[in-house]
Amino acid sequence: MDINQLLAQEFKLRQEQVDNTVALIDDDKTIPFIARYRKELTGSLDDQILRELHDRLMYLRNLQKRKEEITAAITEQGKMTDDLAKAIDAAKTLVEAEDLYRPFRPKRKTRASIAREKGLEPLAMLLLVQDRKTDPEREAEKFIDTEKDLPDAAAVLQGAMDIIAELISDDAALRKKLRAALNQKGTISSRASDAEQESVYQTYYEYEEQLAKIANHRVLALDRGEKEGFLKVALSLPEGIGEQVVTTAYVKGESAAADLVGQAAADSYKRLIFPAVEREIRADLTARAAEAAIKVFASNLRQLLMQPPVKNTVTLGLDPGFRTGCKIAIVDDTGKVLHTDVVYITANSAAQIQTSRAKLKKMILDWNVTTIAIGNGTASRESEKTVAEILSEIKGNISYMVVSEAGASVYSASKLAAEEFPDYDVSLRSAVSIARRLQDPLAELVKIDPKAIGVGQYQHDMPKARMDEALAGVVESCVNTVGVDLNTASHSLLTHIAGINAGVAKNIVAYREENGAFTDRKQLLKVPKLGKKAYEQCAGFLRVRDGKNPLDNTAVHPESYAAAKELLSACGFALANIGGDALSELPKKLDAVGKKQLSEQLGIGIPTLEDIVSELQKPGRDLRDELPPPLMRSGDVMELKDLKPGMELVGTVRNVIDFGAFVDIGVHEDGLVHISQLCNRYIKHPLEVVQVGEVVRVRVLDVDVKRKRIALTMRLEEKK
Repeated sequence: MDINQLLAQEFKLRQEQVDNTVALIDDDKTIPFIARYRKELTGSLDDQILRELHDRLMYLRNLQKRKEEITAAITEQGKMTDDLAKAIDAAKTLVEAEDLYRPFRPKRKTRASIAREKGLEPLAMLLLVQDRKTDPEREAEKFIDTEKDLPDAAAVLQGAMDIIAELISDDAALRKKLRAALNQKGTISSRASDAEQESVYQTYYEYEEQLAKIANHRVLALDRGEKEGFLKVALSLPEGIGEQVVTTAYVKGESAAADLVGQAAADSYKRLIFPAVEREIRADLTARAAEAAIKVFASNLRQLLMQPPVKNTVTLGLDPGFRTGCKIAIVDDTGKVLHTDVVYITANSAAQIQTSRAKLKKMILDWNVTTIAIGNGTASRESEKTVAEILSEIKGNISYMVVSEAGASVYSASKLAAEEFPDYDVSLRSAVSIARRLQDPLAELVKIDPKAIGVGQYQHDMPKARMDEALAGVVESCVNTVGVDLNTASHSLLTHIAGINAGVAKNIVAYREENGAFTDRKQLLKVPKLGKKAYEQCAGFLRVRDGKNPLDNTAVHPESYAAAKELLSACGFALANIGGDALSELPKKLDAVGKKQLSEQLGIGIPTLEDIVSELQKPGRDLRDELPPPLMRSGDVMELKDLKPGMELVGTVRNVIDFGAFVDIGVHEDGLVHISQLCNRYIKHPLEVVQVGEVVRVRVLDVDVKRKRIALTMRLEEKK
């Protein structure tokens, strides 16, 4: 199997693209580096395609290795044939390869192995021929042996049938047919373990659906319900179909021997094949549903991390609470903590509330606070109401936003937070995190385990290794896409830069603290354990603002500095013009010279040339700034009881799942826009039309105050 050729076919890419990409991966180049700085070799494949290609490459290589192991094991037994070798080589999945190995795999003690030990295999082979002249009873009598616990012909025939049943069960082609039949015609059903017991799984207490149509989120719901003991889940085929597939393959005509083979086939199907195939298909359903859920989670996480930062503001982070008060942290526009405190604006004592309100108002004015981030946990609604009232009294240009505090408690109790804020208690660290995640979501959220951030569905049921790998890839992609300031980035943020591990990240911070701010990217080579290979991978993603070389504040890689200087010169500019208004003429002058001619002259490809031009015009740019800003509020706090069907509101998408999107409309509980209410056309998944962080206009369809549920629609042109 030529893996590269197969990848080119599957991904519909040129063979050259795949060969070059695989060579780069094998040379330990990181995905962000390949995507950004090796576009000529990959044909400008983006980050996500490169990761998918990498994952598929690893799967196919593991498959190839396993096929080689299987071939060696069967050959060692002296049982390899040309046809079997071809079948193993042609296997496209690990399941197919393992099916072919099944008859040769060392088995634990089974009914068939016991019968073989008693010498009944010759009789089993004779019965399988199904010769009309064969008299099974008479042939069985020849094997009667009381010492072997074969007292009569019936016991002998049962042993022979056990051998036949196992032989049928080991038929790879037959298992493949049954899998296909079950996937095409089978159903999945669930019943309650205890119909009287109330649970969130009552929808599935009497449930049945075709396997071919079941949605991924329902698969995961059934799995969890079964795991928690509320449901009993089973797969089934229409009556007789499964047995017919097996008997048709093995029963030849009518004879006494054929009757016994038919019985063995039925036993094989019910006792051996169907339970195994059912387990395999359930596992496959779960794996596919998990992979789809991980993709949704990854997409949500990407959008959350790439939310536009709220820059140049002094931000007050408020972690709400009742008994213990609301924790306050005020940070400057760089995220540095200016002040911490506790106020009791949600206390029972009216006097205490009044005193705390005045204290909070004074803090806002004294520290020139311009934005307020309120955590959405316990007492959030009460805190928001108080903040809105205070802001109406101040009448300044101050706004607030209720932010998700998912993961804030995880971070504040972590070793990282303890190292960052050794003098603050856990609750105050949480307030700092809430403030900073409004200022710069990416820089703050990378400190938290992605699974604790609160987007996606069934994240705690996902395969941990696969989930961690996928989410780490998203974080890495986002951090490197945006780039980081080498002189302000925390070691936790630096860890996600291509080519930098945790140890090197700490060394960078230590070098910075000991020697002062970096003034040149080349200084990175003086950092302990950061060699030339790591420098090649990381340099382009690290920015040095106000350094010696203006190119250090761009995404232009040091390997292309000479080309960038020559480009500027060829178009009549100098390094001093970088970022200035004069370079607005650069594209026009480049067209006059000719991109193809200049790229050949500079020894770089056109994609790299275009990237350099873009960076020279906007050094230090943050791609997130080009996205719509987050929805900030300044008052008009509503409660669930204030909502009425027909009201139109503006909200922020908090989470996207398989069956819809949850939208924060400012009433503490998020409303659900079902997939059918997202737009007027048919869509397969909500991600086709909405994403986390998007500001959307919705209309209230229904409000269930008792169950705290809000139904929304984005189909605003349709009135009730």
